[in-house]
Amino acid sequence: MADHPRRPRTLNDARTEAEAAFKRATAKVAEAPPKRNNVPGTKEQVTLRLDQDVLEHFQAGGPGWQDRINEALRKAAGK
Repeated sequence: MADHPRRPRTLNDARTEAEAAFKRATAKVAEAPPKRNNVPGTKEQVTLRLDQDVLEHFQAGGPGWQDRINEALRKAAGK
């Protein structure tokens, strides 16, 4: 390796390097993940807060209470 004398850095060199580094870091825009197509009949897990008396009403019917809540919400949505 040859021993080359270093030239002193100037303010313009530092600024140019900083601007180039910033441009490289900010030039690419992150792409949103592709939107999934929902398959008819599939369900999505969500967290839902219900009043205790409403939850007890649906759970009193035994197993399938989540399906009954889904049907009630579907009916309320007009579907």
